[in-house]
Amino acid sequence: MTLKVAIGADHAGFEEKEKIKETLRSLGIDFSDYGTDSPESVDYPPFAERVARAVASGEFDRGILFCGSGQGMAIAANKIKGVRAALCWNPEIAALSRRHNDANVLSLPARYIDDKTAAETVKAFLEAEFEGGRHKRRVEEIEEIEKVSGC
Repeated sequence: MTLKVAIGADHAGFEEKEKIKETLRSLGIDFSDYGTDSPESVDYPPFAERVARAVASGEFDRGILFCGSGQGMAIAANKIKGVRAALCWNPEIAALSRRHNDANVLSLPARYIDDKTAAETVKAFLEAEFEGGRHKRRVEEIEEIEKVSGC
C-alpha cells in the first residue's frame, strides 16, 4: 500500500516544504500540497487545519506541516479530532512519535532544522509503524480525552 500524504506550510516553512516534495517523490509517496504557494507572509492556522482535516477524514494517511518553529502548526493541527500531530526535529523523535503515539501528522521546525535532517525525519516518520500493545491503550486514553473535551 502506498501512503497518501497531505502537506502544508506557512511562509516560514514554504522553502522546506518545497524541498521535501523531492524526498516524497524519491520515496514514491503520493502527496497533495495544501499550500502556501510562496514565501509571502501568511497565517499558519488555515494550512494546519486543511492538512489535519484531510488526515482526520481518512482521505490521507499522514500529514506533514512546516512553520518556523513547528509549534504553531502542531498546536493548530491537534485541535482537529483524530489528529495526533507531533513536533519533531530529528529522525529518532519522528520514529518514536509513530511507534509509541501513533502520530499521524508530523510538524517540522523549518527555521531550526537543516535540509538533510528534515528529509531523514520525514523518511523516519513515514516508515515507522505503530507498535500497539501498551501504546494502543495510551492512544485510546487520548481518544477518551477528545471525547469528553468536545474535540
